[in-house]
Amino acid sequence: MGIITILWEKWVEFRRDFYKITLAAMVAPLMYLIVFGLGIQTTSHGEPYLNYLIPGVVSLTTMNGSFNAIAQNLNVQRLYEKAFDQVLISPTPLWQFIAGQILGGALRGLYAGGVILFLTAPIQTGLVFSPVSIFILFLNGAVFSAVGVVVSFVAKNHADVPRFSSYIIMPMSYLCNTFFSTEKIPGIPGLIIEYLPLSQTSRMIRAIASGEEAGLYGIGVLLIYLAVLSFISSWFIYKKKNL
Repeated sequence: MGIITILWEKWVEFRRDFYKITLAAMVAPLMYLIVFGLGIQTTSHGEPYLNYLIPGVVSLTTMNGSFNAIAQNLNVQRLYEKAFDQVLISPTPLWQFIAGQILGGALRGLYAGGVILFLTAPIQTGLVFSPVSIFILFLNGAVFSAVGVVVSFVAKNHADVPRFSSYIIMPMSYLCNTFFSTEKIPGIPGLIIEYLPLSQTSRMIRAIASGEEAGLYGIGVLLIYLAVLSFISSWFIYKKKNL
């Protein structure tokens, strides 16, 4: 019941701010597609660059949508509304609170990615997005929802969340296999970036969209990230750290 309660809260918030959430999900990705995909017309791997770009933009949109849906709101609830006091004294198991936040953020990210897929559908690219693609995008959203939960606990004030987004999330948006392959980044930095969750998601979504085998390796990497981040989130709330 605790998970359903959290999801219901997210649904009420989504209905209330539907137009704002939808516009926020559209603006930046559309700018990427127009500027890089249509404005700068080039090729990648023998295909129009737009075919390479769309899977990456959809992946980063799920990342941004999930992270932003959780990190800001949860941080405000913790620091200013002191809502965690009510969570701690309620009969709801604390793990359900964490799970509800992660699932709610993942669904928000999936919606944001779906908006971009809907807008790019009229473009005749030949890309294919299967149910497996949807599952991978959902899993990617869950990972970055968990990142948002951890950041909301770590942040000492409201300004720390945008700073984290600028230092970590924004660089990942550009470097993690979205606009160009991680193979072009040499040495150890390239190896590290290749194993970041967004890099794995973009690679798998792009492979499926092109009719290739995505493999289960990337899904395993995402599940490891999700498990570790979920554990860290649970540690904060069970140990009452930074509440």
